[in-house]
Amino acid sequence: MDLGLRDRFLDVWDRRFPGAEPPLTFSYADAPGRAETVARPDRWTCFVCQLGRARAGHPLAFSESSMGCEGGARYGGFSDRLRPHFDEFLSCGLPGVVEGERYKKTPDLVRQVMAAAPPFRARGRYLLAIRWDRLEAADAPDVAAFFAPPDVLAGLFTWANFEEPHPFGVIAPFGAGCATLLQYPYAELDAPSARAVLGTFDVSARPCLPSGLLSFAVPLPKLARMVADADECFLTTEAWAKVRARLSLRNA
Repeated sequence: MDLGLRDRFLDVWDRRFPGAEPPLTFSYADAPGRAETVARPDRWTCFVCQLGRARAGHPLAFSESSMGCEGGARYGGFSDRLRPHFDEFLSCGLPGVVEGERYKKTPDLVRQVMAAAPPFRARGRYLLAIRWDRLEAADAPDVAAFFAPPDVLAGLFTWANFEEPHPFGVIAPFGAGCATLLQYPYAELDAPSARAVLGTFDVSARPCLPSGLLSFAVPLPKLARMVADADECFLTTEAWAKVRARLSLRNA
């Protein structure tokens, strides 16, 4: 990790987003290092719920067996498996077999969505989740994931679009909460012009977050460019100062 980038970001974050939660970073490694290996849950557990301790500043390492649901294992890149009758599960259900979540109108639409999703394989045996301010020189984060309320999201959204020649510097793909934190941001990591990913709209994952938070995941190369632009973008303007004042009051 470039500690200069780490510290420059923290300086910008503290000055322009006072009191806002620092982002969580994700990376892959073949050993957990200083991160605590997460034990296999004894019951179904959403990956978004499992991130609570990492968001609080405690580095965590997830293996395939750490994932509390098949979705977490799949969208974390550890597995290609889907639960039986997944197409019906995500849509209208199958009477007497599986209750449908009704997130898609038909099983065929589910199949089309899954076929269009970017392929993703874990880049190591462990997925490391480390809060930005806990990063050390030996760390190599790929993605920074913010958990933020609307005013912070407005700032991140506008900041991410600052350098773009089009209006699509941020995407909001349909998918599981963990897919918008891992699968889609990692697909953007390798893209010629990386986009940020607004996410955790997944109704099944929403109970894992306070009602006022969504996620905003940024590939590290893009975040580095955002930090470089911080002193010439809107974050220095009176318009942002008015929003920043609300952040200060909210976090007082």
